[in-house]
Amino acid sequence: MQITADSRYDLVARLLHWLVVALVAAQFVIGWTMPDVHRDTRPVGEIAWHLGVGTALLAAMACRLVWRATHRPPPDNQAPLMRAVAALTHLGLYALLIAVPVLGWINASSRAWNVTLFGAIPLPALSPAGSSFGHAMGDVHSVLAWVLFALICLHVAAALFHRFVLNDRVLQRMKL
Repeated sequence: MQITADSRYDLVARLLHWLVVALVAAQFVIGWTMPDVHRDTRPVGEIAWHLGVGTALLAAMACRLVWRATHRPPPDNQAPLMRAVAALTHLGLYALLIAVPVLGWINASSRAWNVTLFGAIPLPALSPAGSSFGHAMGDVHSVLAWVLFALICLHVAAALFHRFVLNDRVLQRMKL
């Protein structure tokens, strides 16, 4: 596959992609190192960082969705089966990159934690304080975060497969 300027994603799409990658990487590091959340846990330290990065991730994904809806992706001359698998994987990634932070926000709301965008813009509660539904969504948030991690691993493995096995330069489409 020959990569030309026409077959690369535009600069904004590439920047948003790599911004989301950085935010997700930070989120997983924070999520794995922060203390467990219990009934009396307060949103301080790493938990506050986790909330802040999660809202930044949601904002980045909103921008990414708007950009994707208003800008056509570059042409892709992959085999139909590869295109279909890639489309399903990307759909799953987009869905989870929105669902996981929203579920975390629902859980934070049920704990009466203030959720803000960039630490300055207050966001509305998505569940009432003390909501058993909101607390349960915290467990779903955790499970789906692992599903997201697995899907990210599949995405990275596919990129490496294209680079080192197929040697088709698909990876160049998203290169900064």
